[in-house]
Amino acid sequence: MNTATTTITLNEGFFSRRNWLDWLFAVVVAVGGLYAFQRYSAYMDVYEKGILIGAVPCTIWLGWFWRPLRVLMLVVAALALMAIGLYQQDGSGSLARADTVFGLKYFLSSQSAILWMSMLFFMSTAFYWVGMFSRGEGHTMGMIGSRIAWAAVAMALIGTLVRWYESYLIGPDVGHIPVSNLYEVFVMFCWMTAAFYLYYEEQYETRSLGAFVMLVVSAAVGFLLWYTVVREAHEIQPLVPALKSWWMKLHVPANFIGYGTFALAAMVAFAYLIKLQATETRWYKLAPLWLLGVVLCFEPIVFRQNATEGGSSYWMVYFGISALIVAAILWGRKRIAERLPTFEVLDDVMYKSIAVGFAFFTIATVLGALWAAEAWGGYWSWDPKETWALIVWLNYAAWLHMRLMKGLRGAVSAWWALVGLVVTTFAFLGVNMFLSGLHSYGTL
Repeated sequence: MNTATTTITLNEGFFSRRNWLDWLFAVVVAVGGLYAFQRYSAYMDVYEKGILIGAVPCTIWLGWFWRPLRVLMLVVAALALMAIGLYQQDGSGSLARADTVFGLKYFLSSQSAILWMSMLFFMSTAFYWVGMFSRGEGHTMGMIGSRIAWAAVAMALIGTLVRWYESYLIGPDVGHIPVSNLYEVFVMFCWMTAAFYLYYEEQYETRSLGAFVMLVVSAAVGFLLWYTVVREAHEIQPLVPALKSWWMKLHVPANFIGYGTFALAAMVAFAYLIKLQATETRWYKLAPLWLLGVVLCFEPIVFRQNATEGGSSYWMVYFGISALIVAAILWGRKRIAERLPTFEVLDDVMYKSIAVGFAFFTIATVLGALWAAEAWGGYWSWDPKETWALIVWLNYAAWLHMRLMKGLRGAVSAWWALVGLVVTTFAFLGVNMFLSGLHSYGTL
């Protein structure tokens, strides 16, 4: 009886497993796609029409593949449309309404939504860590941290969509998808990293990794807030000529799926090393903790030199918080290790994150080469960004090769993934800080 039941389940068709909510979701997405095509196709070129048409089945598949995304998408779409309605309420469609309309000023304008995202990610990180050290299993605190992380992802997506609309309010020639500068891609990095983590959290039924993954998200939020205040980076700017291309809509998101999943894998690797050395008492054997301290404290040291007086104070506070985090992990490493999932689960999450990131990073690199050929007349120019992208690709290609061909596991695998974060961070941010080239669009 059990064998027959198992056979039926395995042979069950993909569409036969859909329930009425799945089909309702598909209808809603299809109707929304048709409406967007009917209303805005006159403003699109043939490539953008192709992207819109392809986005409909992709969105439906994502909602079917991971059902929590259906709720997220519908909530984000409803609130983003509400924000657009508030902008259009008096018929003027003026960007100035962001400062006068209550719902926009405090909740749904792009800047307000992104500030909510920032606060919620900090809160989520705090709840995950409280759950890690709380009595019992810490399920309640972890669940709250998870729910807040979902809310933060939603606010990030709302802010992104509303910012897209706001760019067109400035002028039709200014309007563009918000993935064009350092501010906008940092927002994308935050929600993508968190979204991928939330997927693995559900699949492996463990929330303890949220304490580690949300650290890197909070570090990104910390940079984003500084970049907003000191550089006024939230201001929407027209695109430079090279970025006025439909390639940007594909290349940049694919790239940041890679960056986000590589960062996720690195933090899981850090958790693996903490669990491995939980009972270690010799200070020189606790290298992962000191490495985290260097990584967390490196950011304020680097940016403080370019900060204003207020910005300098901000980075000093950031430095102090980073030091406290490292001290807390060092002090509670044994309890942390008890809360973490098994080594097998940690290793599997690390592998799957890198595999997904590598696939999308490869696609992004190919798309970038095609874009470069169109914009600059050549597929590859050994620009610093291109060179470091190649280094990142080779690093993870070697990691995957060693795992699949040589069975790489354990501490070496984790250390390699953790060092990969340093390489990836330099490719993402360091090139913009220390080098110049054709890709210098997000200068510091």
